[in-house]
Amino acid sequence: MTNQIFKSVNPFTLETIAEYPVWDNALIKLSLEKAQKVYHISRNSPFEERREKMLKVAAILRGGKNELAQIITSEMGKVTSEAIAEIEKSALCCAYFAEEAENMLSDTHVFTEKNNKIVHEPIGAVFAVMPWNFPFWQVFRFAASAIMAGNVVLLKHAPNVCGCAIAIEKIFREAGFGDVFQTLIIDVKSIKKVVSHDIVQAVTLTGSEKAGASLAGLAAKNIKKSVLELGGSDALLVLDDADVQNASQTAIQSRMQNAGQSCIAAKRFFVTEKNLDVFLDTALKAIANIKQGDPTDPSVQMGPMARLDLAEALEKQLKDAVAKGAKIVAGGERNGCNFQPTLLTDCTPAMRVFKEETFGPLGCIFTVKNEKRMIELANQSRYGLGCSIWTNDIEKAENFARQIETGNVF
Repeated sequence: MTNQIFKSVNPFTLETIAEYPVWDNALIKLSLEKAQKVYHISRNSPFEERREKMLKVAAILRGGKNELAQIITSEMGKVTSEAIAEIEKSALCCAYFAEEAENMLSDTHVFTEKNNKIVHEPIGAVFAVMPWNFPFWQVFRFAASAIMAGNVVLLKHAPNVCGCAIAIEKIFREAGFGDVFQTLIIDVKSIKKVVSHDIVQAVTLTGSEKAGASLAGLAAKNIKKSVLELGGSDALLVLDDADVQNASQTAIQSRMQNAGQSCIAAKRFFVTEKNLDVFLDTALKAIANIKQGDPTDPSVQMGPMARLDLAEALEKQLKDAVAKGAKIVAGGERNGCNFQPTLLTDCTPAMRVFKEETFGPLGCIFTVKNEKRMIELANQSRYGLGCSIWTNDIEKAENFARQIETGNVF
């Protein structure tokens, strides 16, 4: 072990829950050797064997969802109902890939002059750098498929959710996977050592642009495959003929879930002048109904943000917007990690809330004169996760969707 310590801190109480010594080179080397050894077993294991174990993972998740949800809530502040839902979703993911992987990866015959076929084979270890905001789901959504394909998995989780990372490894071990899934308690400097090892053939990251660029660079240098999911500043476009109340209620639900800490949540609300009053009135009512407080209280709908530095960063973005003319129409106060559900009007492209990702319970309304301007503003973003278009005209929606430069358009 090194002298470095990762701390899990309860964001609601700011009390330290546990401390985890960061691994030294010897422990990292041992883990990589285990991965190399078990891969030669895993890659040749029959689908039926993997299927039975993965279904057991799903069963363990479902059977222990209340206890596992408590770990999530204590480490990053997610309210209990959302934490339980995350465990259930993870179980569903495991069951899905357990049942479908063999068919997905079956040989595909290509009838040419020769009877050729495409086959899918495992590649080695998949190394993942995962975030704290969905500490179970983000792991299982890549690990279940990778393991069912015959690969092994190495996880470097966010330092503030080490308890979740260790719990996930225990689940895979209990299901019989052994060293096929390993959690590595390592710092950023040690990532280079892991990525450069021969057993690691692919890397994946969900997180910030800076972290993604760094890991992608390491992967390229070592000629390894990479898949990244980075930040988002998703636009929500409310067209003139939309069901404005439905759009507004969904906008607030999307923005405030998980205390606003979701990559693909709606963050920039574009509303025409015609619809502004109804949208704003509905949004304010929806925010007023959100009960914030102790995330272990079943009646609470929104807990704290996950870390103090994150709450402070969001507060700086809020202050910048206000200094540049935005109006706070709901919330706006912070107490430690507890950030009130907040809504701004009179937002403009000059503000940080337009240019940057706002990762917390802060919604921003941009009033536009016409629908054409919506497309221009929605596309003024370096992020590319998603967008939603609200209209009662499906043909119009599809036309708009083709003009939006982002990954998913709903």
